[in-house]
Amino acid sequence: MKDFRTSLACGKRLRGFAAAVAASVALSGCGVVNHMIYKTTGDVMQGFSRNHTVPYLMESEDLAMGCAMSEATAPLLMSFGRVTSEPDQLAVMLYLSSGSCAEEQAMEHELAGLAAMHGMDGTAAEDAFIRQKRAHTLAAKRYHRAWQHHNAYYGNPEETECPDFDDDMDEFIYMAGLLSGLQALNAQIQATSSIGVPFNTGSVVGRATQCLDNKKWWGAPMGLRATVWAMIPGTRPEGEVPLERLAIASEQGKQAGVRLGHVFQAIAAGNKGDEALVKAVIRDHAESLKNDDANEEWRFVDAMATNMLVAMSDRLWVENTGHRTPMGQFGSFWDDQQAPTETMDLDDLL
Repeated sequence: MKDFRTSLACGKRLRGFAAAVAASVALSGCGVVNHMIYKTTGDVMQGFSRNHTVPYLMESEDLAMGCAMSEATAPLLMSFGRVTSEPDQLAVMLYLSSGSCAEEQAMEHELAGLAAMHGMDGTAAEDAFIRQKRAHTLAAKRYHRAWQHHNAYYGNPEETECPDFDDDMDEFIYMAGLLSGLQALNAQIQATSSIGVPFNTGSVVGRATQCLDNKKWWGAPMGLRATVWAMIPGTRPEGEVPLERLAIASEQGKQAGVRLGHVFQAIAAGNKGDEALVKAVIRDHAESLKNDDANEEWRFVDAMATNMLVAMSDRLWVENTGHRTPMGQFGSFWDDQQAPTETMDLDDLL
């Protein structure tokens, strides 16, 4: 009887051990299955976003919706890097767009500060400029992440040759990554505090634009390169005149319906303190909007260029009048000479 009970106990222990092993295998199997499901989902989401979401967004002109989408979906889409390959290409677009969201906030704070200065409210102006620097810091961090993902996917332009592009979207994302690098450096300077963006990023970006077809991309690569020449000492090749190159890039952008060249031209003019040229570029852009339609495939980029120029116009208006560009008056300024109006001499009627 004792031997029987011992055998029974051993049998129960063996069955318990077997059950534990089976449960362990089953649970690990669930983990494997879940990982495969997550990986497949991640791959599908990456492919769909690159091939459909980004092109769809580029055909839109709703910048606010694009901004909201990038901020809301970046954590979700980037988390798939935990179960499949890192979505570096997608990250370039997400962080470039979300960086522009933060930069938009910085612009709003700057306008509030300028308006307060115009109203002689020093305390409100100081507070607004502090908020502006905080927003620029956030923008710099986001742009820098886009630049890092660009380098992870395409290689650091300082260390590698030009990549072989698979298609137009591949080439466009490369250009977007270069823009994010320059924006990261600029936002870091505006924030007056370093977040780790190397100070040679501008010159690296300038050289890397040579990997892109200038005519195909609306003159933007040359515009970007000439902006670097105009803004960063020591980068301009002998014999090059940045403002002449920028004027050509602007004309190419107008003809293509993607007027990003105007932005580069206005930035360079503003950096030189040439307010008259900034105004002239804004006028030219406003006139082009009336006469030339945006490229249907790249409406978003064209709308982004307009938004940046409206911001420059607003800055000038607020500095001089205390308020932004009035509705319907983009392309005109407070000091424009008004055309004389014809008046009737009522004395002749008496």
